[in-house]
Amino acid sequence: MKILPDYEHMEYRDVYTCLLHRYRHILGLWQPDIGPYGGLLNVVVDGLFIIGWMYLTPHDPHVDGPMRLKPLFRVHLMERRSATVECMYGHKGPHSGHIQIVKKDEFSTKCNQTDHHRMSGGRQEEFRTWLREEWGRTLEDIFHEHMQELILMKFIYTSQYDNCLTYRRIYLPPRSPEYLIQPGLFKGTYGSHGLEIVMLSFHGKKAKGTKITGDPNIPAGQQTVEIDLAHPIQLPDIENLSNFSELSRIILEVREQVRREQQQKEEGFQEESAPEAEGQQQDGAGLEAPGAAEEAPASGSPPSPCPFVLPGGIASRNEDYPRTCRACFYGTGLIAGHGFTSPERTPGVFILFDDDRFGFIWLELQSFSLYSRIKVSFQNAEAPSQEAFDEMLKNIQLLTS
Repeated sequence: MKILPDYEHMEYRDVYTCLLHRYRHILGLWQPDIGPYGGLLNVVVDGLFIIGWMYLTPHDPHVDGPMRLKPLFRVHLMERRSATVECMYGHKGPHSGHIQIVKKDEFSTKCNQTDHHRMSGGRQEEFRTWLREEWGRTLEDIFHEHMQELILMKFIYTSQYDNCLTYRRIYLPPRSPEYLIQPGLFKGTYGSHGLEIVMLSFHGKKAKGTKITGDPNIPAGQQTVEIDLAHPIQLPDIENLSNFSELSRIILEVREQVRREQQQKEEGFQEESAPEAEGQQQDGAGLEAPGAAEEAPASGSPPSPCPFVLPGGIASRNEDYPRTCRACFYGTGLIAGHGFTSPERTPGVFILFDDDRFGFIWLELQSFSLYSRIKVSFQNAEAPSQEAFDEMLKNIQLLTS
């Protein structure tokens, strides 16, 4: 057996104690606190480095494209027993940074040399560079004035942080072979706001889409869509489906049915809760027990694919959507004014295309969002339990409420 020299043994021990063990709590998936915009950070071990990669969506509207990666920081051993944190933001190479682990599920980064983020051409050059990287185009290419305003607003807002950010841990949703589609992270189209990252998760007879990245109308952390798996929708034949009025009629009829069922359930629950004159509870037969919906998994074999086409008058950022679907369900989508003012849930329809894509038609907005799975194997991102995942969802939503 070969005996390692003492210095080699010390180096291995130093890598573990000063790097891997010390910074183990920051490995995994995180959401940066960047106001309404949020984000997705993945911290991984890469050789003798720990690197924080920001995951950016493909350029709008290419929802099926691969994610783009941008390094924000790295940690490594420059000398024995001393780990060095470097900020990777900007275009002048690595420079001094700092990481503070606030608690197990929260940490913050700080750049010590923000002058490395500045460009010789000033803010205009920084904006042009950011625009090419973020949107893959120049401002002259964007003719929609409202979109220009939103893009400029995002640049001004996000550039003020200079990579000095707080991150909060997020988990991937629990999976089950019984689900119609496996949960996870998806890229979705959101009109003039571009592509955003949404987490799809299952909760009994409902599925929820939570924004990991957001915008000034619906910020990150909010529940963008909710799918009612107890109310499938039978779409009309392909000729009638192209008629928006026919689809609208079907969705509104299901909404009214859902409203009546909810009202009956609430009235039945009140009757069961009230003590009777004889001291006996009333028979609740015919009414679903409170919480029963949360116990039934969203399971079942999807039917054979059927033809699908968007109704006329529905706006879509991406016309390259699937022309067949497996199933459709009633759902609601969250809309609001700028600054998350007057939020309300409005009716729509969830369309399951295949194992990696789904869509949502927003009835009131007359628009269509297409979602495509993020096919990345994230490490250290599994929720320890369903309860821990639910608590995480609640916490990130409260941050933007």
